[in-house]
Amino acid sequence: MADEIYREVFKMLREEQSKHTYFLLAASGAAIGFSVTQTQGMAISWYQVPLGLAIVSWGLSFYCGSRHLSYVSSNLYANVELLTVQSGRHSMAGNNPALIEAASTGIKEAMNTNSDRANRLGHLQFWSLIVGAILYISWHVIEMCLRYHPN
Repeated sequence: MADEIYREVFKMLREEQSKHTYFLLAASGAAIGFSVTQTQGMAISWYQVPLGLAIVSWGLSFYCGSRHLSYVSSNLYANVELLTVQSGRHSMAGNNPALIEAASTGIKEAMNTNSDRANRLGHLQFWSLIVGAILYISWHVIEMCLRYHPN
């Protein structure tokens, strides 16, 4: 019963983490698209530097989110392989305890590395989205000031 509850809670956690990553991906993509529509017909000028940096930041957010998902998928695959090895059903390790231990250790190390990278990328995805929003608002304030005080 406890294992079943654990699995269910883990499954729910994984689903929520995926939803969060996809939400941030959509937000950064939408922010890029929105900012492009806001500048249609405008000439390039010095005061658009914060907007350009915002777009770069949102692009970084999108990239980090995509890479984050890649590492998560890789870890899920590694987890399946670990279970296969530990159950003695892996074609190369079979039921050999030494091979099972060696393969399990290697897979766990790879999973830890992937998990650390995914975690860093997830944080970078979020913060680059926030930095992009701050830069966009900065650009917008500059734009408003220049519109109402052109000289």
